Amino acid sequence: MRTSQYLLATIKESPADAEIISHKLMIRAGMVRKLASGLYNWLPLGLRVLNNITKIVREEMNKSGAMEVSMPIVQHAELWHETGRWDQMGPELLRFKDRHNRDFCLGPNHEEVITDLVRNEYASYKQLPATFYQIQTKFRDERRPRFGVMRAREFIMKDAYSFHDSEACLKGTYERMHRTYCSIFDRLDLNYRSVIADSGNIGGSTSHEFHVLANSGEDDIVFSSEGDYAASIDLATGGLAFENQIEKENTPKEVDTGNATSVQEIADILEIQTRKIVKTLIVHAEDEGGNVTDGLVAFFLRGDQELNVIKAQNIAGVFSPLKFASDELIRNKINSHVGYLGPVKLSIRKIADYSVKDLCNFTCGANKPGKHLTNMNWSKACSYDEIVDIRRVQQKDISPKKNGSLLIKKGIEVGHIFQLGHKYSQALNATVLDENGKAVQMLMGCYGIGVTRLVAACIEQNHDEKGIIWPENIAPFQLLIIEIDAHKSTQVTECSNSIYKRYSKLGVDILLDDRDKKTSPGVKFADSELIGIPHRLVISPRSLENGAVEYTCRNGRKKQQINIKEIEIFLNDLLLAC
Repeated sequence: MRTSQYLLATIKESPADAEIISHKLMIRAGMVRKLASGLYNWLPLGLRVLNNITKIVREEMNKSGAMEVSMPIVQHAELWHETGRWDQMGPELLRFKDRHNRDFCLGPNHEEVITDLVRNEYASYKQLPATFYQIQTKFRDERRPRFGVMRAREFIMKDAYSFHDSEACLKGTYERMHRTYCSIFDRLDLNYRSVIADSGNIGGSTSHEFHVLANSGEDDIVFSSEGDYAASIDLATGGLAFENQIEKENTPKEVDTGNATSVQEIADILEIQTRKIVKTLIVHAEDEGGNVTDGLVAFFLRGDQELNVIKAQNIAGVFSPLKFASDELIRNKINSHVGYLGPVKLSIRKIADYSVKDLCNFTCGANKPGKHLTNMNWSKACSYDEIVDIRRVQQKDISPKKNGSLLIKKGIEVGHIFQLGHKYSQALNATVLDENGKAVQMLMGCYGIGVTRLVAACIEQNHDEKGIIWPENIAPFQLLIIEIDAHKSTQVTECSNSIYKRYSKLGVDILLDDRDKKTSPGVKFADSELIGIPHRLVISPRSLENGAVEYTCRNGRKKQQINIKEIEIFLNDLLLAC
């Protein structure tokens, strides 16, 4: 491709609304252009990268034995009513009516559609397992689209769904899909982690997220400094970095703490460490139907620890999403106040975190305004009903496998796999006949990759102050040839055209910067650094006089002069060796 015939739409300045580096560089490099909030046009340069990533995803999915299908982005409401998600989904589900006043939506995912397809096409357990996938546009009406294509309303996703007649079959496909995802991200040269995750609204018993490590990530992921332990911050477990010490029990004492209510304020007044304090949090309970009630549940944590909301709301009997009790409700129900709460003579359900289990001589609220109790120990009067892991792990905690300490890094979620079980097959009555001729509901798995998000994630990990540094297997072009002062020397044009034609015929993707003298060498060099093509040849009258061309690798290696007589050998080794 020649730049004289190509939309190379680079710009110098970043857009004002661009917050992260990938958004800035994708705009500046001319990869995308914003149409409306969360909606983007993909320009030629960006589309080449997107297609390269799509190709890798498709190749690895095909290797896994999955079958590619294509399902409509427009979905009718009847299927969503069958699963109950029409009413469960929030405003991110874009609903509309057609000319016949029938309800439809733009699909944010395709669990209902694929289950309907399979229930109509599959009849026997002998046809299972079966895995289907598509690479297709999705739409979620995000309340706050941001970070460019990282969190857009319209995006491309690879979603796959598997169907099984047994748990063992589902687990086998799930493990194979996990390996497939690792192969995809390995081929993309990404530094990533697979972490145990919460299934969220999708449902199911088991799930893993795949996160690309990047400072701009929105999620905290946890992994061990040694071994293979990794989990999302919502599900991570570990031992305390500072364990509780066994002490001789002291005499309890009620002390005046005035208006101090926070853990840090209490610690400062009493001149103790925050980890010697038990803090009490009060939340709403739920009834058997999962509805919120005015019943209360108390959580106890060590003062230097934070509540993990996901862990807490997953406890049976605790309302989800977690809802903290108001001060007024606490006064009416247990005659106490926020800021002075404690476990002493507390007559509601009491759940303690492991961090307070062996804590000695601790300080807690006295359930009286302005009062706290010191030198408290667990007893009949100061007690809990159950011990549950409800804390958010911290940096340097002990790995649950006891081999190393926990590290917490920012991650960009680019993939998520689930064991869905019967959630959708039961709702949609998707059955096959088993070996005894009995109808059984199929088990399902679900596997997603954010394809457009992967483009941004790759940039977040591969850039410098000058621009993008593409890994070779997804770069828009493999080689960039820059002509300098071609108007002064026909040799420059002849040499660049000769290389361009020869290696284009051999299947090498080449961008030839043949812009005329109105485009300065400085602009050409700046554009080459910005768009990040891995290999660059500069051909100029001066270099040709010396019988050489200049080669630069975008990943930071030094420039080198290549003898023109040896250029074919050099390029063959560089571009055709694979």
